[in-house]
Amino acid sequence: MGTGHYSRKKGGRAKNKEYKRKTWLRRRARDTDQIQDEIEKAEETATPIAFEYDDDLPGGGQFYCVETGKHFESAKALADHKKSRYYKKRCRELKEKKYTQDEAEWAGGMSKEVLPPAHDKK
Repeated sequence: MGTGHYSRKKGGRAKNKEYKRKTWLRRRARDTDQIQDEIEKAEETATPIAFEYDDDLPGGGQFYCVETGKHFESAKALADHKKSRYYKKRCRELKEKKYTQDEAEWAGGMSKEVLPPAHDKK
């Protein structure tokens, strides 16, 4: 008795913080600066970004979108993806200038300016 199929209710993990902490990073897309670095590296070496055949990746790794960093099952799925709002938004984000560490520190209030001394030493 009690060995039947167990299924969770719909929305059963809605308030489970531990589950959310574990899974939020799994679905996360790659950051734009990571993709910009990958594109710059491919331009420097003058080689396109390509993958060898791999059974673990969707479509054997042959249908890859560089801008979003995702693999697709077929050429049609990749073509449909390139028409999507998500793809077009990511392309706009990639055209923006990359942030540097100095800009990040300036935005955080960590200035590197050297102020004159308040009191002269005699």
